[in-house]
Amino acid sequence: MGNYLNPGRHGFWESVRSRIYVDKTGLIACTNALLNTTEKYICVSRPRRFGKTMALEMLAAYYGNGCDSADLFRGRRIEEDASFLEHLNRYDVLLLNMQQFLSEATLGEVTDYLVQEVLRDLRKVYGQILKEPDRGLSAALREIYGETGRQFIILIDEWDCVMRERQEDEEFQRQYLDFLRNLLKDRPYVALVYMTGILPVKKYGSHSALNMFYEYAMTDQKDLEEYTGFTEGEVKELCDRFDMDFKEIGSWYDGYVFKRWKHIYNPRSVVEAMRSRDYGGYWTSTETYEALKAYMDMDFDGLRTDVAQMLGGGRVVVNTRSFQNDMYTFKTKDDVLTLLIHLGYLAYDSVKKEVFIPNREILGEFETAMNVSGWEEVMRILKASEKLLADTLARKEESVARGLDNAHREAASILTYNDENSLGAAIGLAYYSARKDYKLIRELPAGKGYADIVFLPLPGVAKPAMVVELKYDKTASAAIQQIKDRQYTQALEGYTGEILLVGINYDRDKKEHRCQIEKAD
Repeated sequence: MGNYLNPGRHGFWESVRSRIYVDKTGLIACTNALLNTTEKYICVSRPRRFGKTMALEMLAAYYGNGCDSADLFRGRRIEEDASFLEHLNRYDVLLLNMQQFLSEATLGEVTDYLVQEVLRDLRKVYGQILKEPDRGLSAALREIYGETGRQFIILIDEWDCVMRERQEDEEFQRQYLDFLRNLLKDRPYVALVYMTGILPVKKYGSHSALNMFYEYAMTDQKDLEEYTGFTEGEVKELCDRFDMDFKEIGSWYDGYVFKRWKHIYNPRSVVEAMRSRDYGGYWTSTETYEALKAYMDMDFDGLRTDVAQMLGGGRVVVNTRSFQNDMYTFKTKDDVLTLLIHLGYLAYDSVKKEVFIPNREILGEFETAMNVSGWEEVMRILKASEKLLADTLARKEESVARGLDNAHREAASILTYNDENSLGAAIGLAYYSARKDYKLIRELPAGKGYADIVFLPLPGVAKPAMVVELKYDKTASAAIQQIKDRQYTQALEGYTGEILLVGINYDRDKKEHRCQIEKAD
């Protein structure tokens, strides 16, 4: 075994013998199907904490020549696949961590250092073939293949660290991408390339230097959706095993959606919650709010308005196509929002082309970032939301109306009341603190229509549910009547606790709210 050539099974061995291991070996069946096809170039981009390195260690253990790793996969999903034995430990694997090379090399010599290190490993095994000392890496791999017929599987971790840490050095980025293209593209010694990072492949000029790669990104994971994070079934099994509340775990770590798999959970945070037997925010153990704060402070083209709307439980339409797949080239707010999708701070609905804040854990990161970024008006709304919720539960209608008036005045520079949808975002923001005890659902199918906002108590919370209907230039009583006429409380079928009906109207001429609150029969 070498440092880079066939590094062995140790990394995956540690994973499978850990107290919490979720079987993701089905991914191997996907990569086996792509071996030596035109689709053999795979770029998988995901946020930190989403198991990218673990997947590479698994692939290295499975494919690596001399690993003898059949026992590690015994009883795993991949063992049932017809391709399992065909490719088990049959390839030379090169596992390259670009972050390591970037950290250890002197400035501007990253690729030279990489070539030097990998060639040293190759000569230990293929020294009789690689006799010329000044040979490049691509030439060395080509000669090994020509002499032995052995193909390589190349696994690249943190491929995008150059884009992230040398953000403004476009010439260095271009040289790095050209190096990867020369090493990988149209090379007969390549059986498969599996490359991971936070960002998709960098674009420059009229095309990408790595245009042979098939992208599996947070905007579209294609047939790798279930391997992006933990699925609903996997989390349910963990909750049963560790006696954790599944709904509470969902409110904290669920929220990432794809076309076929509608519930994908942050795997690292779920594992931390199970280990500590506690619900909370574990994001900051590997990422700080500063990363989010920097992009929020840009306030491109109304970005602040979009963030406020999402804090209120709303969604924002985004165009992800203009994003240049780096952390420096921003032309519109859509570029910033798209980056936040790739960083995991926003979830993306690829069907509706909308972004939203996925869960309570990420909501806390936004709150922290705003608190230190000078978003005084929003923070005042958030701090006042505790009293607003208490007044609502106590059915103090006039106090609720005044509280909503104050929230509207604070948010006037950010959110405008153009229609009931924007009113809903503002109301959701005003009730921000309710998320500690409630699951807030907007536009919930119910009875004969859609309830504007439903507040469903989280498990163990002894507070009434609330069905909220919003009106614009009408009356609060009309809102209450619509809840009754269209039987919106049917959305809470199976819920046995108390239900409050909350009607809210905003009068555009008087610029004031009216509120009516009743107990459901």
